Amino acid sequence: MGIQERKKRERERRRQQIMVAAKRVFSVKGFTGATMEDIAQEAELSPGTLYLYFKNKDELFSSLSIRILQYLNLRLEHVVNNEKELTPDQKIASLREALYDVYEFDPVILINMFHLQSSDTLKNLSPQLLADLKGLSRSSLKLLGKIFEDGIAKGDFIERHPVALADIVWAIFSGLILWEESKRIINDNKNYLKQTLEIAFEIFARGIKK
Repeated sequence: MGIQERKKRERERRRQQIMVAAKRVFSVKGFTGATMEDIAQEAELSPGTLYLYFKNKDELFSSLSIRILQYLNLRLEHVVNNEKELTPDQKIASLREALYDVYEFDPVILINMFHLQSSDTLKNLSPQLLADLKGLSRSSLKLLGKIFEDGIAKGDFIERHPVALADIVWAIFSGLILWEESKRIINDNKNYLKQTLEIAFEIFARGIKK
């Protein structure tokens, strides 16, 4: 292994070390309460070292969001490629399970990502990171739309714009997660997200089936 390759691997290892520490801190303190100093302490590094890899907390958190968007795309690709022989109800159920699987993959980062998308945080990102986030977001929306486009073409779903249906599904998913999370802050014993998603998608499926 050459010197440059060794340096590259070391840089990536350190970057991953920081991201793991950041995830732990965000899980405990949330995005707003966490500081770069907290993350540096968790990673056992100096704050100055963090800024060699991430220019601010927004960029660090957004880098964590990349992973969950990549996983979202993988799960949606699976639904698109394996739903051809399913009934309309089974297609919607498969989509619901894929989205819930994404939630379980990393609830803390997903919830904070929803907040990220509705804030000014995106203005503080590097052009490349912002382009990566936008590209993955567009890809996931396109895959969602493809599910409904195929269903419409087969006569399974009513003829409405596939992207509009994709937007509705994403709004249901993100809205319910944020609402259920707000209720859990008041009473941690209340966790009805999966059951509520099942009801919501059942009602949605009734509305779009021919």
